[in-house]
Amino acid sequence: MRVAVCIITCQRPEGLKRLLNGLNQLNFKHCKTPKLEIIVVDNDDHGSACELCQQISSQIQWTLKCYVEPRRGIPFARNKAIACAGKDLDFLAFIDDDEVPQPSWLDELLRVQSLYNADVVSGPVLPYFNQSVPDWITKGKFFERSRYSTGHLLKGAATNNVLIRTEVLQKMEPCFDERLALSGGSDWHFFRRVSHAGYKIVWANDALVDEWIPASRANLVWLLKRSYRLGITESFCEVDLDPSFAVRAICIFKGIRRIIKGTLSIPLSVIWGKHEVFRTLRYIYHSAGMLVGVTGKKYQEYQKIHQV
Repeated sequence: MRVAVCIITCQRPEGLKRLLNGLNQLNFKHCKTPKLEIIVVDNDDHGSACELCQQISSQIQWTLKCYVEPRRGIPFARNKAIACAGKDLDFLAFIDDDEVPQPSWLDELLRVQSLYNADVVSGPVLPYFNQSVPDWITKGKFFERSRYSTGHLLKGAATNNVLIRTEVLQKMEPCFDERLALSGGSDWHFFRRVSHAGYKIVWANDALVDEWIPASRANLVWLLKRSYRLGITESFCEVDLDPSFAVRAICIFKGIRRIIKGTLSIPLSVIWGKHEVFRTLRYIYHSAGMLVGVTGKKYQEYQKIHQV
């Protein structure tokens, strides 16, 4: 079995090094060890990541290749990774450069794929703080994401922890929408298309990766901006995939209803503590983003690079 693990990176040498060291620890107990190669796409036109890959390639047990995508933007780099991986593969996995997989990560993705004959398999991303954070962040579980039982059917996924049958990539070309270069959301847009096309997306609850959360993200301002952007992505994808008046009206109605609900919840959330107040504010920002997304406007979240 041939598998490529794809990494998109930009000016994060320490994060990339941690990730490559983590991939070097992968082991396979449920599946036969695949013919594995790691594809790194450097979205920095100076090619700094490729220099790092060249330096440590001899220490990595898997084939390690690095390419440069000079056009700044996540979907440009993701599409480049798919093209560089080639078509003579069984599966392609994506993982982010601010993450570290647990040793059984890929083995578990492949096991669940085989068990459920899935076209796409997604798994949990667990927050890891290497510095102290405010109490309200841990109380509110602001960096914890939804988890499901293994085999749960999904309507979407993200590229921070995912395995894709290469047949899906070939049938869905072009894959990642380059209109979303710096706004984020091109992965959610792609996997919504995959779901609409009838492909099977399932959850693997034990395919774990740890996401390193930098101090620049562990604060209210970043959380509110992220929620706003996610709201934009949600309604943009819905409208882009079905630009009917009914879908636009539903997104607008949901956004307005949620803003009213969130605003009315503020007095009660004050009673429960700071973390509930901030949770309510995040809910309102997400709802406002849903309204903006209907118009087609975008928020360029990825203009700034957060070091990890």
